[in-house]
Amino acid sequence: MAEKPNLLIFMTDHQRADTLLPWGRAKTPNLDRMAKEGLTFTQTFCPSPHCCPSRATFMTGLYPSRHGVWNNICNDWALSRGLNPGVRCWSDDLAAAGYRLGYAGKWHVSVEEGPTDHGFCQTGRVSGTKGEVHGCGWDTYDRIARSTRPQARGEGQLLRSGWGDVQLYGSWVHGNERVTHDEKVADDGISLIRDLAAGDGPWGLFLGAIMPHDTYLVPTCYRDLYRLDEIALPPSFADDMSGKPGIVRRIRRDLWGQLTEHEVRETIRHYMAMCTWLDALFGEVLAALDASGQADNTLVVYCSDHGDYMGDHGLFTKGIPCYRGAYHVPAVLRWPKGIVGPGRTEEALVSLADFAPTFQELAGCGPNLELTGQSLVPFLRGGPPPVWRDEIHTQCNGVELYYTQRSVMTRDFKYVLNGFDDDELYDLRNDPHELRNRIHDSDYAGVARDLLGRIWRFARNEKDKLPNPYLTVGLAQYGPGTPVEEMNG
Repeated sequence: MAEKPNLLIFMTDHQRADTLLPWGRAKTPNLDRMAKEGLTFTQTFCPSPHCCPSRATFMTGLYPSRHGVWNNICNDWALSRGLNPGVRCWSDDLAAAGYRLGYAGKWHVSVEEGPTDHGFCQTGRVSGTKGEVHGCGWDTYDRIARSTRPQARGEGQLLRSGWGDVQLYGSWVHGNERVTHDEKVADDGISLIRDLAAGDGPWGLFLGAIMPHDTYLVPTCYRDLYRLDEIALPPSFADDMSGKPGIVRRIRRDLWGQLTEHEVRETIRHYMAMCTWLDALFGEVLAALDASGQADNTLVVYCSDHGDYMGDHGLFTKGIPCYRGAYHVPAVLRWPKGIVGPGRTEEALVSLADFAPTFQELAGCGPNLELTGQSLVPFLRGGPPPVWRDEIHTQCNGVELYYTQRSVMTRDFKYVLNGFDDDELYDLRNDPHELRNRIHDSDYAGVARDLLGRIWRFARNEKDKLPNPYLTVGLAQYGPGTPVEEMNG
């Protein structure tokens, strides 16, 4: 293995895994080149359908039940304002090991602490941190109440009486100005690479983008790379939603049901165009790394905090619907001096929690407690570790509104434990698009027992406060006290 590598992390927001190779739904020439020069983890998943808990998991190697961040930390509905006391980030350990660390862009891990409180000594523009407030006050609703509402819904518009209407997508002619958040982050990243590379010893840089987060607004030059007649509707778009939880049916009916198929295709088109715009900015950052002369011993990581449904089941954005599109994220790594057999794809089930122990191992510093994640270093060396997970778990306590939801997914099945409605069980072998809920199918009773057992074991290991035996709460068919032999059928 090479000497301690530098780190360059580019984390996007809302980006689905299938926008990149090997699926390649979006045009991403820079990432295509990086994949051919590195390693792509094709089955990478986030722990939660929300920015803050997923970013906290990436930074700590822990799940929400242990790091303490459950939803947006920047508003009045926050379940927490930051990390639990004593929780460290990988950046704390790398800084202690001699790394010089820089940060620019979206933080969204705590409003009590920022990147400089966790080992990052140089920063550019940082968003989603101390002092920011997301959401609105009563004055906003007073202004909405006084505003003139449109007589008819315009193209790409979502009408929301009393909440404020939303223009879901749009485009404009982009000039030479660099005015958007992600353009500024790219500029800061280029400057920070120059500064960090000029010093002695290993360095690390985290760049946090906010694209392709809704709303989907993009320059026309990127939109026009995609022909509308080539945009296909997802295989699950025609899902009649039978057997789905009531809140999911309501979201589909009242919000996304306003869109015509033409508008759905346009939304997807603008989303893919944003991914291409991101790729161009990322290419500028890679060029700066190449110019530094230190690309060979720099581990570059391109990933996202969570995905976007992008028309799956007729849905967009993310949230309490627990389907693959919001959880399956990209993870492409490049390290010329350290990755054996570049150009590979790896199909192991990977979590965002796995990156913290990976960085710590490469830096020669271990965590100060047992992490949820596992180091990916063996995969970089060319082969899987002796023991690796065969299941992926999620933890969600709601997105602004409070729900209790946990899930487990194996390669064959998926179980969603919904504290607010019927549970969901999908046979991924025969139903990869999660259309038919088998929760009441007696042929799958053994599968349900096994998967619930996995959920309870993970909850116990991760100190999750989920189980409660009270009559109106303990509604799962098999509770955590079910004998092991019964859980195993």
